[in-house]
Amino acid sequence: MAVRRATALAVALFVFGFGEELWFRYVPEYLRTLGASAFVVGLYGTAKDFLDAAYAYPGGVLSDALGTRRTLLTVGMASTAGFVVYLLWPSVGGVFAGLPLVMAWASLGLPATFALIGEELRGAGRVRGFTVQAVLKRIPIVLAPPVGGMLLEQFGLRSGMRIGFAASIVLSIAMLAGLSRGLRRPGSGPEIPATKRSARAASLPPALRTLLVADCLVRLCEGLPDVFLVVWAIEVVRVSPAQFGLLTSVLMGTAILSYAPAAALAGRTNRKPFVVLTYVFFTVYPLAVLASRSFVHLLGAFAIGGLREIGEPSRKSLIVDLAEATARGRTVGLYYMARGFSVAGAAAIGGVLWTIRPALTFWVAAALGSAGTLWAAFFLPARRAVEKGPLTMNGG
Repeated sequence: MAVRRATALAVALFVFGFGEELWFRYVPEYLRTLGASAFVVGLYGTAKDFLDAAYAYPGGVLSDALGTRRTLLTVGMASTAGFVVYLLWPSVGGVFAGLPLVMAWASLGLPATFALIGEELRGAGRVRGFTVQAVLKRIPIVLAPPVGGMLLEQFGLRSGMRIGFAASIVLSIAMLAGLSRGLRRPGSGPEIPATKRSARAASLPPALRTLLVADCLVRLCEGLPDVFLVVWAIEVVRVSPAQFGLLTSVLMGTAILSYAPAAALAGRTNRKPFVVLTYVFFTVYPLAVLASRSFVHLLGAFAIGGLREIGEPSRKSLIVDLAEATARGRTVGLYYMARGFSVAGAAAIGGVLWTIRPALTFWVAAALGSAGTLWAAFFLPARRAVEKGPLTMNGG
């Protein structure tokens, strides 16, 4: 049963992710083509970050109250509706109007994904579980952006994006059909909502709050230049959309290759060094992009960007370890809501800095990343994986 449910989630992550990644990373340049200014592009990034934050805790409540299956199906249908809006309304207004729906799978569904892995594994096994989850989410990011880039070159930015939206709709419908069957529990009755077992509100313990502070600073570092990476690459360095797709593949390919050895070491030792190391790469990445003046330079910079993920499974397993089992979805949602609201304005600030001087966006990002790295290095307690063995499957 557990293997089947995990496999269903894995397939869903891959299929949905492949469709979305055909076009997702080109949206800032798509907005520019539709006539948006740098400030509006930054506003798009801020709206995305704000929704990511606003959806996190409600997503946790849904996961605890409805169970993972019903939650994931609901948010998957919402995102599919958002792709329909993007296809039928090709304008700046359409991008902003469809965004609340498009973000549902990634943001409302995140706590349910964490809860499912938390129910299956403990201790070092959770690091491995989050490693598998991270790899399966990122393989589409390796494969799809180059395909999307070729579509944009072949059919033009506007028509190529609409083809991508149509592909997302088809793949999402297929994903929902498979997920509905794969997460069903035959003969075991309905899922048991976690809120039936514990009505106590979720809270963040001190160690989790310490991690949250560092995470907020580092995510500000990421958020300031994030939506402008494609603009820098295409408009400043003058790479093609297909080349940018290859850069994205290099970034995610590097991330995938780093996961397994880092997870194995973190499971045997402790997780703090890997969390700190990933923050170091977050800090260096914007400076590496800023220094790039050719496609070859950007290849190296995006490889550094891929190494930002080296400690992600360790960080995620820490969050789950510290969350109460009967309120896991809500605790994860609370953590990501707090982090999301803290960084929601980053892209808009990045847009303001970009209008002053593009390089300023990258320098301020690196300064914030340095602060977050130092905070984690000095104040985050080391934590070993001490729990062993699988949990009993007792709910959604």
